[in-house]
Amino acid sequence: MAIQISLFNHKGGVSKTTTAFNLGWMLANKGKRVLLVDCDPQCNLTGMVLGFKGSDDFAAIYNAAGVRNIRDGLAPAFESRPAAIEPVVCEKIPGQKNMLLIPGHIGLAEYEVTLGIAQELSGSLLTLQNLPGSLHHLFQITAEQNNIDYILVDMSPSLGPINQNLLMTSDYFIVPMAPDYFSVMATDSLASVLPKWKAWASQAQSLSVLQKATYPFPKINPKFLGTIVQKYRIRAEKTPSKAFQQWIEEIEKGVKNKLIPALGGCGMLMPDDAYTSIGTTSGTPLLQMSDFNGLIALSQKHKAPIFALTDDQLEQTGIVLARTKKSMGKFKELFSECADKIIALTTYE
Repeated sequence: MAIQISLFNHKGGVSKTTTAFNLGWMLANKGKRVLLVDCDPQCNLTGMVLGFKGSDDFAAIYNAAGVRNIRDGLAPAFESRPAAIEPVVCEKIPGQKNMLLIPGHIGLAEYEVTLGIAQELSGSLLTLQNLPGSLHHLFQITAEQNNIDYILVDMSPSLGPINQNLLMTSDYFIVPMAPDYFSVMATDSLASVLPKWKAWASQAQSLSVLQKATYPFPKINPKFLGTIVQKYRIRAEKTPSKAFQQWIEEIEKGVKNKLIPALGGCGMLMPDDAYTSIGTTSGTPLLQMSDFNGLIALSQKHKAPIFALTDDQLEQTGIVLARTKKSMGKFKELFSECADKIIALTTYE
């Protein structure tokens, strides 16, 4: 089975989508078959990967024949259709043969309430027993059809039932963060929320009605890979400015003193040896990098990761081009190191 990794933080603006795209591309560069799944109804990942600029671009996919997006893929279960869930016809990624995309759909939000009811584990569960396991089933059969190694799930910034399901049916998860007050608050919140989600998943895994469903709820114990801290400005000596460094330290303190103990208490951490095998600890960021600045707009324009833009695509010359290419080289190095860490952690035995 493909390894499923969710990128999750209920605080928005932490570069989840850009991280998913760039990290997925780097894993694909290393020979891994990668499936990106856009589970945010805002569909930012779909727009970024495919270079969409408006509703007409999305309509071209949605109106095409076959199952072409996340909502249509789940429709047989959520709309009680007399048909089984089928693999999604994935979108190919221009310039990256090892990466595919399940496009997002704003209509995914319509399934939030229904899934929430199903996950209440109430008396109405019998009529909704296929829903909790349907998302994982859809991703896995799509991955199997396309020989996928890694599934990267880009999630919305919320604590709703869909995100609860996505994270608790993933093998691993990463928490992207930005160096600001609200990420510090989010760390405290996650330390409270994630153990509750784990308790729910454990209960769901024990229910025979969910195990006998058409799409059984998977018996998975999600493990924390680490945080990714991005979107800070650097000083001349290439380190975070003082203001950003203070927030980075606050985040690391919160992760170490609150999030890690909470995750450890409910079995959501890997063995200490796994983290030390990649030269880190469970509370140290997998990746820490500065703001991409203007490279983001060019990345979206040319449907390429920030570290793979060509000189022509950068539209710069002279010292400005040289400075930009130096930054790109650093970003490429950091994403490469992060991808290596993820491969090592997810294959640790």
